[in-house]
Amino acid sequence: MLTSSPYVVGRAEELRVLLDGLIDARRRMGRAVFVGGEAGIGKTRLTADCAYRAVADGMAVLRGRGSSAGAPVPFRPIAEALLSLFRVSGPPQDPALAPYRSALAALVPDWRGEQRPAAPPSLTDIAEALLRLLGAVGRADPDRPPRGCLLIVEDLHEADAETLAVLDYVIDNLDGLPVLLVATLRQHPGPALDLALDTAARRQARRLDLHPLDDSQTAELAAACLSAAPGALPAAVAERVVRDAGGNPFVIEELLTGMVTAGALRRDPERGWEVFGDLGIEVPTTVVRSVVQRAARIDPAGREMLNVAAVLGRRFALPVLQLVTGLDDRSLLIHLRAGIDARLLSPSGPVADRYEFRHAMVADALLADLLPAERAAIARRAAGEVERAYPGLPGEWRQLVAVLRQAAGEPEAAARLFAEAAEEARQSGATESAVALLERALELVGGDGAATAAASAIREQLVHALADSGRFDQARDLARTLPLGGPAALGDDRTAALHLRLARAAATAGRLADAAEQTALVRTLLGPAAGPERTCALEVVEAHLALAGVGSAAPDSGLPAGEVPDGGLPEGELRTAVAERLARRAAERAEAAGLTEVACQAWQLLALLERRNGFDRADACLRRLLDLAARHRLPGWQVDAQLRLGVNEFMQIGESVQLERAHRAAVDLGALDLVRSAEATLAMHAVLRGDYARARTLTDQGLEASARLRNVDHHQFLLLTRAMVAAHQGRRTEMADVLAEFDRWDGADSLQLPLAHGNCRAVCALLEEDRALALAEFDLARRWEARHPSVFYLNGAHGLYPLLRALAGAESAEEHARTAADHAATLAWNRQFERLAHAVHLGRAGQAGAAAEAVAEAARAARPFEMARHLGLRLVAEAALADGWGEPVLWLRSAEEYFHRAGVPAVGAACRRLLREAGASVPQRRTGTEQVPEPLRGRRVTVREYEVVLLVAQRLGNQEIAARLSISPRTVEKHVASLLEKADQPNRAALATWAARVTSP
Repeated sequence: MLTSSPYVVGRAEELRVLLDGLIDARRRMGRAVFVGGEAGIGKTRLTADCAYRAVADGMAVLRGRGSSAGAPVPFRPIAEALLSLFRVSGPPQDPALAPYRSALAALVPDWRGEQRPAAPPSLTDIAEALLRLLGAVGRADPDRPPRGCLLIVEDLHEADAETLAVLDYVIDNLDGLPVLLVATLRQHPGPALDLALDTAARRQARRLDLHPLDDSQTAELAAACLSAAPGALPAAVAERVVRDAGGNPFVIEELLTGMVTAGALRRDPERGWEVFGDLGIEVPTTVVRSVVQRAARIDPAGREMLNVAAVLGRRFALPVLQLVTGLDDRSLLIHLRAGIDARLLSPSGPVADRYEFRHAMVADALLADLLPAERAAIARRAAGEVERAYPGLPGEWRQLVAVLRQAAGEPEAAARLFAEAAEEARQSGATESAVALLERALELVGGDGAATAAASAIREQLVHALADSGRFDQARDLARTLPLGGPAALGDDRTAALHLRLARAAATAGRLADAAEQTALVRTLLGPAAGPERTCALEVVEAHLALAGVGSAAPDSGLPAGEVPDGGLPEGELRTAVAERLARRAAERAEAAGLTEVACQAWQLLALLERRNGFDRADACLRRLLDLAARHRLPGWQVDAQLRLGVNEFMQIGESVQLERAHRAAVDLGALDLVRSAEATLAMHAVLRGDYARARTLTDQGLEASARLRNVDHHQFLLLTRAMVAAHQGRRTEMADVLAEFDRWDGADSLQLPLAHGNCRAVCALLEEDRALALAEFDLARRWEARHPSVFYLNGAHGLYPLLRALAGAESAEEHARTAADHAATLAWNRQFERLAHAVHLGRAGQAGAAAEAVAEAARAARPFEMARHLGLRLVAEAALADGWGEPVLWLRSAEEYFHRAGVPAVGAACRRLLREAGASVPQRRTGTEQVPEPLRGRRVTVREYEVVLLVAQRLGNQEIAARLSISPRTVEKHVASLLEKADQPNRAALATWAARVTSP
């Protein structure tokens, strides 16, 4: 009979915490709970009860468990959890998950479909994909309240490093999602316990530590296990269980099972449970003895099957068990049933042919009863059968055989298999598992001090894996331990390749001095006679370093003396020229040598650098890259090239057709980095086109994800784009808040800093009619760019800045001609302003017809950019009025109408002032109450008062407001007094706070 309780005993408080978590999940208040305790303490039973309640409430339940095979299998618990819900239905079809299909396929390869990923997804991409999937599962129907989702991960202490990293990310971002995550683990030191402690310390998770049951709870559980009424359990049984079980529920059940199996405890239909014989003699006192005794009652073939299963691990596959035991189907099923009836085995998870021991302590007990030679013999036989049945050892079979070879006493074979499994894990992006496998392999061949060829090869692999995982210092230190001579030495070529990998890792991490040190070492190892096929990959890294200003433009930078650019160039131009020549040489040599990946890297960098020589040349590089990627079937590089061509198209003509196409291709491919880049660029495009609603939507979505991913460069760009949304509508307070956040994300060190000056603060100043401030911001951007090479040309230096200088008479026609000759001045956003600056110079020189034609050229370039087009008309109209050319009245009317509708009062008022000065009729705007938001109309705020409210919100004084609205300070004072009364605010400071709140978008 079964000796387990039908309900949980002694865990009322812990169960309440989990049930509250289920309720909160359905309220979109996601949380995580770690359930910890010793083996057998009841962690699984508690989570099973929680899962039962969740299913009863209609929640989705996903359940996975850490691998007990003895070697990490990347993402095993998460993959199992997903399959527990989606095995029948297949991958979820939510359209919002489409970009994440490739990342989810890293967890469940069957979900990949025909499209192969461009590259292994990063851990953060996989974690973000899982987070979004859990959210989608928990929401189910967006038109109804969320049903909630419960994710259970058992035996977290046996999980791989990738699973722990993914769960860490998920836990930090559960707030607002309909998800409860419950993980069980033993309390021994290790990464899983560290995760539980760290997330609890950050208040992102709660810990529930299960303690042994007290005496009364132990007696209650024992009675429940035997279906006895409270108090009906024989006193001798209760005393024995309390004395020997230590309050451990699993041990309690095992002792009771032993009593019943031994016949020492029997149930009389009328008198209930009775003791027969001496409990102290006939009943096993430990779990090991209890398990061994029950196994001994199974026939010898069944006992042999259990021993083989124990050697294979707590969980095992029936096909492997059958191969090793040689049992036919019928016999195998008979013995399985016997093991289940003896409460030793049970089915495991969503896979039909997987079984497991009922508890890890059962498998441990069976192993403890085997002699070491017996275990080794079984392991050796099992390894051979698996190798014959699964040629090449795909998937997790390689790790299993490695563990078996180690158990069989064959360390060299085990180390080789662990190293092969590590390389497979590294190629799939599971770098932490690769590191763990290689460290295990290295230990098997003698550890860090071993001086054999096998040990050096494993250390070589480990350096690559550590570099991939971002642990540069550890990788560099390990590389230094490799012998330089003797039979264990790698040789110069392999050592150079190793240090080149370290150089790339350092450059990617922004550790440019370390990268330069590694590249110099590679140059030394390769020697001056190295052929181009051996140096082109190095030259790509050197090109990046030259662009960043690390090293020098001397011959030791990799260029022959005759190819070093003129040292008389300004520093920034010299570095860019060196980088360009290195990149071009690397691209051509790599392509000739058949090093396609290196060639793609070089053409990508060269396309960026060639912008300074014209976007047609940059596009030619990208088309070369696109053709190379297509010929060699590199879809990631194809989409990358398409995306960059789309960005160039957008910059050149202001259109986004190619960009939208590249975005769709990135989504189809599942290339999440490219998807995010495309969406960020589309957001910038939306700002410049004046589609602020779309820009706001795209930046909101992107900022949430980039903050979670800690993608600093991407987050900085999105923050600047969001600041531009505010700046291009004249909303200084909102812009300042976003730029303050940009500074908190190390914006001062960002290569995109000039955008903050030239396309945020300067544009906002112009919408406030403050040209002096705008010029000052442009000057800051120009000074920064003089020190740092840049090929991002939307910061005003080639468009708005020359126009303002022309209007101020600070730039001559000759100076402007030099500006116009720059390739950057031909970009659509810049050209609209550059042509207007040209018109100002022509008009001032008395060439009215030519000036009007220049304005027409500007209008054609400005067609995509609504706000910028009208700002340009307002600015050029002033010069046209002064010098008597063009149609300034028509331009001012158009600009006034636009800025009035856009709620930018300062520019609208300036247009009306200029119209009055021109003797033209001025539109009366006092009746446009539809421009006043409804809450303000309810307080009887007039149109003019609303214009004042917008400027009070920016905490401007009366004089500044008067200047912007072209009214007297006394009139402003009257409006402010009226607003204080209508808004029911006690003073000017309170009114400014109220105004900022009611006018925020």
